Amino acid sequence: MSLLVCLVFLFSCSRTEPKIAFGFLELVYYPGSAGTEERFTFFVLPEDDEGIENLAELHLRHDREGLRWILTPEDWISFEEEGRIWIGSRSIAMIGSEGLPRGLYRAILINKGGEKTERTFTFDAPADSRLPFPVLKVNDDWYQIESQYPSNKFICYDAQGNAIRVISLTGLGGALSSLDIPQDARSIALWAEDPEHLSSAMTDLVSVR
Repeated sequence: MSLLVCLVFLFSCSRTEPKIAFGFLELVYYPGSAGTEERFTFFVLPEDDEGIENLAELHLRHDREGLRWILTPEDWISFEEEGRIWIGSRSIAMIGSEGLPRGLYRAILINKGGEKTERTFTFDAPADSRLPFPVLKVNDDWYQIESQYPSNKFICYDAQGNAIRVISLTGLGGALSSLDIPQDARSIALWAEDPEHLSSAMTDLVSVR
């Protein structure tokens, strides 16, 4: 076997581990049947020499509590921002209405060749830091919100339930027609954020058309 053939063979069989360039955990409160529920929004910015199609699993683990969530390409959602693809989930939750533990989490990214990498995240927001759950009311063209969160936004959804626009709010009420709501939007939800504690709250959808 020639040296050139050997080099080509070695290169084609070499394995390189994927990378997690960046990631984040954010706690989101949702209204639930048993009261307010906690979920993590968890996303990573993956890098793999063979592309995102070569990724097989994304884990989120809390070793102290023995917790593990496993996402596969069929489970995770992806979005593109500035030409880069993020993968993750907006629905990391405990069974029932139990709150998510604080502390150290590990994200583990595994590609189809079995190579893996990991990155740690610390989520230490106080369990008692939650603000009162916000309220969104819509009456004809008028909206009103009740929120103690420092940042409030509307997420607009089309008839299929796809998020199509995010609108930052400067006040607690006004005319819907004064906002840049897309013509094909059929409902909105209030997304209230507290950046200091890496937490937010999302209301139920309210019809606007």
